[in-house]
Amino acid sequence: MRYSSQVKPISYLKANAAEVLLQLAEQREPMIITQNGEAKAVIQDVASFEETQETLALLKILALGNRDIEAGRAAPVADVVARLRAKRAG
Repeated sequence: MRYSSQVKPISYLKANAAEVLLQLAEQREPMIITQNGEAKAVIQDVASFEETQETLALLKILALGNRDIEAGRAAPVADVVARLRAKRAG
């Protein structure tokens, strides 16, 4: 994804806030806001932000699962199912 077309100075945001919000909602691409020529902030629509947060949460769960596997804190699914069936029958 190329962000070069989505870089705007803070003065543009101040003068066109409503238009910027509409554009963010329609295009669903983040916008980089600069101040004195330096990137200072990234703004995005709420739906995209929520999707990003959900993705990060899933990635964190996967990373934690991988750590458990590496640390030997995981069991083959067949063993877990057998143990659960034994509990249920007993």
